[in-house]
Amino acid sequence: MSVRFAGYAAVFDVPDRGGDMVRAGAFRTAQAVPLLWQHRGRPVGHIEMLGEDRRGLRVIGSVGEPELAALVARGGVTGLSFGYRVREVRRGTYRELIKLDLIEVSLVAQPMQPLARIHAVVREEEENA
Repeated sequence: MSVRFAGYAAVFDVPDRGGDMVRAGAFRTAQAVPLLWQHRGRPVGHIEMLGEDRRGLRVIGSVGEPELAALVARGGVTGLSFGYRVREVRRGTYRELIKLDLIEVSLVAQPMQPLARIHAVVREEEENA
């Protein structure tokens, strides 16, 4: 089984649990990155589309690892996150992430940014029917 999903790996201008806030434009140089599970290991699928919109870093991808795909399809895993290197930061009440090098996007059990979630899932069998 494999599934396609859409969601946000980052949401702009909302502090996360660690006190970071991603600003619009932080991912303007983002290119293709792997899709991981919990920020480690080998890729579990691939990212088909990645880009900023008004809300945040929007991601469309597919999960090919069967057990994880089944969890995503059932709504058992809904969190998204991203790995990065900081290029520019501004410090204040929150650490504002202004410019980042995106390293990976991950499916996670508990995202640091509570709003970074999968919002749509389609089983690939349904798509081909």
